[in-house]
Amino acid sequence: MSSLMRRTAAAFAAGALLTGAVLTGTAHAEQAERDAAPLQSTLRDAAAAQGRFAGTAINDGLLSNPTYTSIASREFSSVTAENVMKWETIQPSRGNFNFSGGDRLVDFAQQNNQQVYGHTLVWHSQLPSWVSNGGFNAEQLNAVMTEHITEVVSHYAGDVAYWDVVNEAFNEDGTLRQSVFQQTLGQQYIADAFRVADAADPDAKLCINDYNIEAINAKSDGLYQLVSSLLQQGVPIDCVGFQSHLILDQIPGSFQSNLQRFVDLGLEVIITELDIRIPMPADQAELQRQAEQFAEVTEVCLAVDGCVGVTVWGISDRDSWVPDVFPGEGAACLYDDNYQAKPAYYAMLEAFGGGDDGGDDGGDDGGDDGGEEPGPEPEGCAATYSVVNRWNQGSVVEVSVTTEQALSGWTVEFSLPAGSVTSGWNAQVSQSGTQVTATNAPYNGSVPAGGTLSFGFQTDSGATYDTPQITLNGAPCATA
Repeated sequence: MSSLMRRTAAAFAAGALLTGAVLTGTAHAEQAERDAAPLQSTLRDAAAAQGRFAGTAINDGLLSNPTYTSIASREFSSVTAENVMKWETIQPSRGNFNFSGGDRLVDFAQQNNQQVYGHTLVWHSQLPSWVSNGGFNAEQLNAVMTEHITEVVSHYAGDVAYWDVVNEAFNEDGTLRQSVFQQTLGQQYIADAFRVADAADPDAKLCINDYNIEAINAKSDGLYQLVSSLLQQGVPIDCVGFQSHLILDQIPGSFQSNLQRFVDLGLEVIITELDIRIPMPADQAELQRQAEQFAEVTEVCLAVDGCVGVTVWGISDRDSWVPDVFPGEGAACLYDDNYQAKPAYYAMLEAFGGGDDGGDDGGDDGGDDGGEEPGPEPEGCAATYSVVNRWNQGSVVEVSVTTEQALSGWTVEFSLPAGSVTSGWNAQVSQSGTQVTATNAPYNGSVPAGGTLSFGFQTDSGATYDTPQITLNGAPCATA
């Protein structure tokens, strides 16, 4: 069976599931299963429990930063190449392919059990001058495009789950952008690009991706008409990517219905590049509204059966593209300049069904620290203390504690023989002398009997030392 026939069959199968009692029974069963499932403490696990993926764009230059990679590996199940798979990087001159950055991303993903989302094959921007100003005629440019797609997709066949085959093909009025491909090849370049990519890797899912298409508007209407035409022609297109580079307080009311109309064509839809920018400096009220809006976008995806995942565009505000492109705006990501989770992170986690049902979303800017009072001392506990990365001037440590007794809040304490804690995650971590105290975050204070709590931290010392004694709510734990 051809890949197109497999896709068509899958689309009809998906359509059948959306009818009558089958949908009702399936939806009720799935909801009951979710209600009974334990709460998840990371975005990737919470999204997986909802049948979605949680993704992030990866900056190749930060893969040597252990704080960055710890968050990327812990929180996300999908990674997108921020720049290293774009044409100017991967084929800077004709026939000279540079796969090193993309290969690093694939290696990182495979080490962390993540899917790779390829970005992007055909785009008017970040295009080397030998293509954009090469003066090729139609036959020559078609050969150049075919060679590029074939070489790149073939190289990553089996390693990349999704490809943005064509990126940002539309103007705001719904007409096709006059890129070098459109001007030289006409609209047919889009269908040809998808067919070439499909031939190079029939198992990869192939998407068209654009921005400012979240609402039902002229641009998304143009895309809808194009995608409908491609499907009628038998073009192997699987998905539409909605970039969702949003502005605070400007989420369109038609977002969900817009996603749904593309799903009704038999396609998957994906939030591919989510961030929500704020005029700087951002105050606590704005950060709280931002949190609510990250949750809203997540809930929109969850409300549409064919929305398969949400990818945020970058991890921390310090690494965001926004300030460079939109001067005076920023704070667009889930983590702040110090890689500390913002209210947006907790809200998105809760929207995916993770965290603590009784906690808040991390956006409280007054009163106490949002944690819960520690519950009763456990009858027994077992702890692991793992140094997952160490270098000359630092280390990254992960701590997990399994408790025999249900907890409604927790405090873990231990001695740190060398160095100081510089940052932490999944807990509120403090240090006095050599004594480190970690208390639950607002979303993970409840732990069932037999459950495991986990958190991590980074230090400014790379010294080696024996595993310290760990206590949970004052009771010593057995350590592995």
